Amino acid sequence: MLRPTIVALLAFAMSGRLHAQQSHSHSDTTASAKHASHGSGDMDGMDMSSTDDWKMTAMAKHMAYSSPRPFTAADSVKAALVINELRQAIAKYQDVGVAEADGYKMFAPQIRNQPQYHFTKKWNAVRNQFGFDPARPTSLLYTKDSNGRFHLIGAMYTASKGTSEEDLNERVPLSVAHWHRHVNWCIPARRAKERWTETENGRPVFGPLGVATREECDAADGRFIPQAFGWMVHANTFAGNDFKSIWHDDHMDHDHAMIGNPQ
Repeated sequence: MLRPTIVALLAFAMSGRLHAQQSHSHSDTTASAKHASHGSGDMDGMDMSSTDDWKMTAMAKHMAYSSPRPFTAADSVKAALVINELRQAIAKYQDVGVAEADGYKMFAPQIRNQPQYHFTKKWNAVRNQFGFDPARPTSLLYTKDSNGRFHLIGAMYTASKGTSEEDLNERVPLSVAHWHRHVNWCIPARRAKERWTETENGRPVFGPLGVATREECDAADGRFIPQAFGWMVHANTFAGNDFKSIWHDDHMDHDHAMIGNPQ
């Protein structure tokens, strides 16, 4: 099955840091890499010490976004209603133990030192393939402090691969939020998981910073995945009342290109 082989690397791609500003927009095919900088949390066996912009360039080849739309007053009202309902629904999960008791499980627990941890409820993920409820996020988003305590910062909604942009817009307006997809992944062949950390010229071959075309993947004897999983959008629920902070997509931010360390 595909899921077990890419779950750890998807943890890298799905996580990120909160930032207060959202000053860039994206097309529906690839993201801009102009905000590039160095990442953090190097993987063992990979040369991640460079401060060059290659990580942002690599990440951009694996991200696709919904098309932006003109902002309207109706969108403002809808987005505010969504976030208000979400805040009320997840406030009780400030205690991660309550979330776990309610069926939310840490995604990719084998990845240490993630800037952002996803606690996912599988049944919510299934239901969100077919409909939308602001009070039913697929995942809760936490950070962890130096004492090992988790702090709730927001949530993530998901939709199926085949969901149209019209439907995404009905869920959370595209003028406010940028729904994203993880695309053009090359992963190791089946029963070759030891190749995940393989590099060429000091750069990853596989995963969200690896090669991005079917031809390159074939040459690396890997499996090309046009799209890994469905649509996603993060809601930085407690970032204030500014939509740009709440609905900011952080995948192309400075610290996001590489996160966590596999145990």
